[in-house]
Amino acid sequence: MKLILTCEHGGNEIPEQFVDLFSKAEEVLNSHRGYDLGALDLFEYFQKLSDFSIASTTSRLLIELNRSIGKPDLFSEFTQSLSNLEKEDIIKNFYLPYRNVVENRIAELIGRGESLLHLSIHTFTPIFNGEVRNADLGLLFDPSIYIEKKICEHLKTELIATSPNLRVKFNYPYLGTADGFTTHLRTKFPDNYIGIEIEVNQIYSSKNKIDPCIAKSIFNAIQNVLK
Repeated sequence: MKLILTCEHGGNEIPEQFVDLFSKAEEVLNSHRGYDLGALDLFEYFQKLSDFSIASTTSRLLIELNRSIGKPDLFSEFTQSLSNLEKEDIIKNFYLPYRNVVENRIAELIGRGESLLHLSIHTFTPIFNGEVRNADLGLLFDPSIYIEKKICEHLKTELIATSPNLRVKFNYPYLGTADGFTTHLRTKFPDNYIGIEIEVNQIYSSKNKIDPCIAKSIFNAIQNVLK
C-alpha cells in the first residue's frame, strides 16, 4: 500500500497581492481560523513514511482547500466580497494547483495498479464555540467503507498500545463524510483509494511544534498499519 500525505492548512501566509485584504486580521490569521497550528510539524515528521507528500502554507482564509467549489465557506469573510473574476483567479492560482497535483498523482498510482492510503493531516482547537472538545486525536473516515473503518480501528489499537491514556475518537470533532478533500477523492476514485483525516488536539501544539511523544505515537501507528 502506497502512502500519500497532505496538509491543507499548514500555514497562514497571504500572497502579496491580497495582503491589503488582511491588514487588520493579524490576530485571526495567527489563530486556529488562519491555519492548523502544529499540523505542518506533524506532516513533516511523517513525511519519511510517504510515497508522495504535499503541504500548503497559504492561509485557509484566502481560500479553503478542504472545501469543494461552490460551498459557502470556500471563501472567508475577508475574500467573500471579491468579484467573481477575482475569486476565479484565486481558484485558478491557489486552489486548483494544489488539488490537481494530488488528484493527478493518485490517478497515476492507481493507473499502475497500486492501492493508496491518503492521510490528510490536521489539528483542531481545544475549545470551539465555548465547548471543550474531549478528545486528543480524531480519525475521520467513511464508516460505510469497510477498509477505512478497519484501518482506523487498527490505527486506534496501535495508538492505545503505546499511549494508553490517549483519547482517540472516530469521526470527531468532525464527520469523515462531511465535505472535504478526502470525501471528494473517495467519489472520484471509488477503487483502490482510502482517505482518512488525522486530527490532533492543539493542546499538544506549542510554537507550531507538536508534542514529540504524540508525534512519535502516531508515526509508529502509521508505520505498523503500512506493514
